[in-house]
Amino acid sequence: MKEEESQIKADTPQATAVSDYRASLKSMDTEEGIDLAFYRPIGYAWACLAKKLGVTPNVITIASIFLGIGAGVAFYYSNLWINVVGMLLLIWANSFDSADGQLARMTKQYSRLGRILDGLSGDIWFATIYVAICLRENATSDFFMAHPWVIWVVAVVTGLCHAKQAAMADYYRQFHLYFLKGEQGSELDNSSDLKERLAELSWKHDFWKKLTLTFYTNYTVNQESNTRAMQQLRAELRLRFPSGIIPQSFRDAFRRKSLPLMKYTNILSFNWRTIALFTSLFLQMPWLYFAFELTVLNFLLIMMVVRHERFCRTFTRELKDGKY
Repeated sequence: MKEEESQIKADTPQATAVSDYRASLKSMDTEEGIDLAFYRPIGYAWACLAKKLGVTPNVITIASIFLGIGAGVAFYYSNLWINVVGMLLLIWANSFDSADGQLARMTKQYSRLGRILDGLSGDIWFATIYVAICLRENATSDFFMAHPWVIWVVAVVTGLCHAKQAAMADYYRQFHLYFLKGEQGSELDNSSDLKERLAELSWKHDFWKKLTLTFYTNYTVNQESNTRAMQQLRAELRLRFPSGIIPQSFRDAFRRKSLPLMKYTNILSFNWRTIALFTSLFLQMPWLYFAFELTVLNFLLIMMVVRHERFCRTFTRELKDGKY
């Protein structure tokens, strides 16, 4: 009788909605607390609406780009209320950034173009924000008005660090998902495979595909160049398990080591950046955001890479010793 009641509860519309919502998430391992409490529920609502209207994930991503640009423009002004409008636009943009991925998982509309656009959207938001901060500081700060080049140099260095932080955070999340959910549940790529695909495309007949794949291949090459131990582990796994079927014992062991680092990948992503950005805007000192990225986030990046490389070396030795 209890089993029948449990089955009835499981078949209710509410239970189905909860199940569908959870299926729209990447994984509980890689989700961040603020996302789960705020952005994912809102993103799911947008995704459901888009699904009914026949809107594709890429269209949502493109819309988020315009919202993010609008936010950046609003941050140029010293008026706090205009800044608040910009904050709301940036929150809206990120809810769309959440929605496009959730919609893709709901409708199985995965594409490499979508992944590229998704990464590019955040870069465009923050490029606009960086330019706005530079122009604002040069117009309002006595120091930067006297030395206008300083803030631009700081912005360029910060932007390069931002790109590295975001790329590595994304890479480690995808590697974690690979062991948690398998190849189908991860967007982990290999530069060798991408280069082979790139060679098959023609600039004359496949210009846009080749262009986007060229950028994505270079992006992946840069990720791999900063993770030598991880690449050695991937090579050893291919050697030991050419079929791609990795023992569950190894997957579980890797997940235990990788899971504590997921909190750092989340800090290096969107939410904590925007908390720092909004705080600097409320303080009327937007340059503080650059200082946060250059110090706190770079420290976390280095710590994350060192720890990840260390246990990758350990797993490679264990594979060679025949432990798995």
